[in-house]
Amino acid sequence: MATATPPAPPAAPLRGVQPLRAGEGHSFFWRKLHSLTGIVPIGAFLIEHIVSNFEIVNGPVAYAKQVLFLNSLPLVRVLEWGLIFIPLAYHALYGLFIAVRGRSNVNVYPWAGNWMYLSQRVTGIIAFLYIIQHVLRQRFMGVSLPEHPGAAFAKVQHELSNPWMIAIYVIAMIATTWHFAYGTWLFAAKWGITPGEKARKTFGYVCAVVGIALCLMGLVSIYAVVTAPPAPEDVMPEVHTSIVIPVQTGPQQFVLVS
Repeated sequence: MATATPPAPPAAPLRGVQPLRAGEGHSFFWRKLHSLTGIVPIGAFLIEHIVSNFEIVNGPVAYAKQVLFLNSLPLVRVLEWGLIFIPLAYHALYGLFIAVRGRSNVNVYPWAGNWMYLSQRVTGIIAFLYIIQHVLRQRFMGVSLPEHPGAAFAKVQHELSNPWMIAIYVIAMIATTWHFAYGTWLFAAKWGITPGEKARKTFGYVCAVVGIALCLMGLVSIYAVVTAPPAPEDVMPEVHTSIVIPVQTGPQQFVLVS
């Protein structure tokens, strides 16, 4: 008498991070581009931005000189749009698309990977909302910092005079640096840079150290602005120079001043 074959046991859940593979759907290219832009140029810009803003701890004049230097770079507006605004818009909008379509399942499978997946989506949304208001308020509203770099410290100080804005800045700094640190770990894992559990674990410590360092630098910069005495509206006002040109006309001499 034939006996029924017992059903096969359910497959064990896959461990680690699955790499991005070709042929997994039409979204492969867009996901690869989304992953890459999170590191270059957005991640590189985030590091530069936090490091440059850390100059704020040295006072309004030092911060104004840093803003002046950045806005004096060749083709700075082309770099601003081509390497910051456009890649950031794509990464944020496609990230929102992924977040809306994804499912974390933390209530059913409360594994560390699921919690990390959920935190990456939540911190990405927080960072996206913060960046929108930050760029609008600091870059396109009020005094124009590219033309008046000396007003940079006072402009940030006015914004952080509101306790609610301090809370928003602190939360956004923690969320943004977390998103970048874990995103860098994911990038290395999915692109095959860190194959194997040992390599991923070691690189995870590196990402954690970098993320914590960037976060602390950002929080110290916020603290420096909040605790500093009120800064002048512009610490680098335009200086009008007078040019004296002697003009000899016969026995009399005139002086032209411009």
